[in-house]
Amino acid sequence: MNEELIRVDRLTMHFPLQKGLLANLFVREKRFVHAVNSVSFAIAKGEVLGLVGESGSGKTTTGRMILRLLEPTAGEVFYKQDNITAYSARDMECIREKMQVIFQDPFASLSPRMSIGDAISHPLKIHGLAKGAAARDMTLAIMEKVGLSPAPFLYRKYPHQISGGQRQRAVIARALITRPDFVVADEPIAMADVSVRAMILDLMAQLKEEFELTYLFITHDLATCKYICDHIAIMYLGRIVEIGPLRSVFSNPVHPYTATLLDAVPVPDPRYRRTHRMPRGEIPSPIDLPPGCSFHTRCPFARESCRVEVPALTEVGGAHAVACPVRAGSRGS
Repeated sequence: MNEELIRVDRLTMHFPLQKGLLANLFVREKRFVHAVNSVSFAIAKGEVLGLVGESGSGKTTTGRMILRLLEPTAGEVFYKQDNITAYSARDMECIREKMQVIFQDPFASLSPRMSIGDAISHPLKIHGLAKGAAARDMTLAIMEKVGLSPAPFLYRKYPHQISGGQRQRAVIARALITRPDFVVADEPIAMADVSVRAMILDLMAQLKEEFELTYLFITHDLATCKYICDHIAIMYLGRIVEIGPLRSVFSNPVHPYTATLLDAVPVPDPRYRRTHRMPRGEIPSPIDLPPGCSFHTRCPFARESCRVEVPALTEVGGAHAVACPVRAGSRGS
């Protein structure tokens, strides 16, 4: 078994609700958006964990807290057994080159005032890894690796002068030029055309092997997980409701929310019919979370206890765990 590279322990993020001047004067009670609630998981070196859920489930917030781009309300993050939530800003600067991020929108994350070559080589200058001709040579090499060819020609181009797929490759190159150990890939194919998504996934898988990378792969699309992930964690309203090896979760989805997500994956067969009922109602507000299990308001298996107790993750076989005592009990019996 590979050594543990990243461990997240009860990570929590509550954003204070912004209010107007009069509301601040007359309303004393502070309210919060409960973005992430006591999330825990571990990622072994060289593995890929897929963090899956709908928009607003807390996936991106979790990824940013791991990198300390957001300071958590509570909880801890460990990198190579070191508690980096206790690190100062200067300490974090020392390990930033080893923990990188691929942002969801490459156009927004690339400066319109910097050429593609300058943007990719910028981390080398920030971390003092190379400069001048050496930095240019390293940049051209990584550009060729990710398929930005001819690299000398594209080096001088600006983000608005290249295609969306090329911008995504540039963001990947910028993340990898410092030779990191760990990369948070936040919806890395969401902004790409359907025609190039498979190529980007293949590229990420190839680079993972070549650079010995560990990924946190954030996505709302379960179908893409099977191409790159070793384990997946399903998030709903800031909590992990199911986590386990990819094959186990795909072949034996225990939580009703996981089963619904899998059933929603398009199948190229006009005779295929859904086998699970879609959840009723709407997603509750993250400001006023329902008591007990956050999914009970939409769950067809909900019992009275689900409205009171917050379920803990319970193993249902191997490393496969689910936060649903009703379904976990039915599988175990």
